[in-house]
Amino acid sequence: MRLPNHRTARRSSPGSAPEALEGLPFLAIEHVGSTAVPGLSAKPILDIDIIVDRGVVPAAVRALEAAGYLHRGDLGVRDREAFTAPDEQPTRNVYICVTGGLPLRNHLAVRDALRADPGLRERYAAVKSRLAAEPNMDIHQYLAGKSAVLQDILAGSDLTSAEKNEIYNLNARP
Repeated sequence: MRLPNHRTARRSSPGSAPEALEGLPFLAIEHVGSTAVPGLSAKPILDIDIIVDRGVVPAAVRALEAAGYLHRGDLGVRDREAFTAPDEQPTRNVYICVTGGLPLRNHLAVRDALRADPGLRERYAAVKSRLAAEPNMDIHQYLAGKSAVLQDILAGSDLTSAEKNEIYNLNARP
């Protein structure tokens, strides 16, 4: 059943998320992460959020798996399912996010704040560059190292203090 104000995917390149979701109702597909912020230094890896209602998540997971995406689970993050794409054209991380969920709101708040504020964007870029230059840096150390500046980026968002604290704790975990 197609819900009002939802989109259904149209055909696109083989293995792409929209093709995999063909026929499933989704609210939007958002480009998030550093590559979604003009002028921000970024690895050439796209972060894509496919936004769905909670009840559509299991069907969306099955659809992406059927298209060759590797389901990695929620990786400890409620209301978000992570996938590895079946190809690298382009290299991307794909997430199914529940509409209104904290992971989606966090991604959009960070992206939008960095697009709007050149000072925050420059500060974030400097932190990312410093962390990336450190030898033996792993993803957990990298996320933890960005946590303080991310809290400043989120300061102007509509996230509650408890939500900001939850994001900080997720990023700072080993």
